[in-house]
Amino acid sequence: MNLLELRSVHTHIGAYHILHGVDLDVPLGECTVLLGRNGAGKTTTLRTVMGLWRASAGTVTLGGTRIEAEHTADIARRGIAYVPESMAIFGDLTVRENLLLAARAARHERDIDGARLERLFCFFPALKTFWLHPAGKLSGGQKQMLAVARAMVEPRTLLLIDEPSKGLAPAIVDNLVAALRQLTELERTTVLLVEQNVAMAIALGRHVAVMDGGRVVHAGAMSALAANEALQQRLLGLSLDTAHA
Repeated sequence: MNLLELRSVHTHIGAYHILHGVDLDVPLGECTVLLGRNGAGKTTTLRTVMGLWRASAGTVTLGGTRIEAEHTADIARRGIAYVPESMAIFGDLTVRENLLLAARAARHERDIDGARLERLFCFFPALKTFWLHPAGKLSGGQKQMLAVARAMVEPRTLLLIDEPSKGLAPAIVDNLVAALRQLTELERTTVLLVEQNVAMAIALGRHVAVMDGGRVVHAGAMSALAANEALQQRLLGLSLDTAHA
């Protein structure tokens, strides 16, 4: 069963035609990874789902409801969280205030699920260390941790995450993998992930879609792609085994 479906989606940004009929299935409660070269349309796909860029044709369906014409705020109210590559955080606010704002049902710190917050601290200990520090003073990797934690601070229907491992130390990437795996395996959260870290993509992805030229040119099981070096070379111009090493 799919939570999210894109059918023949086209997206224009100004005069530029970026997505050329994207068809994509994102199964419920599992992680689907979008792979592809730079400029293939991966980020545009996430932003189109989130309503930040409007699809000029085609349909985007979430849980059986078409959402391509909805505003971003309305899409977010459906339980979708988006973590952009640009680490969208509030630099003038503290780490605490950033997480409190992201927890939509919470007005005070005591309203945040304490057990969930402690799990986030286990995965991203720097957030606890700098709890009352301005987010703008964090390092690039710490800001990325905060951006991901903002999306995870309360249960979500769907997480859209754009290259979350960028700028993170290997140990923190391992923690991020563990956190996202917990979401998919224990909470059955659906994740659509754009990721250039191939080791992380293989570790998390149950399904994979490869994009090229604004289209999905391959979709299937991640395990099948990881085992087929010839297909990897044809679609991505690299070997996942080599990249993993």
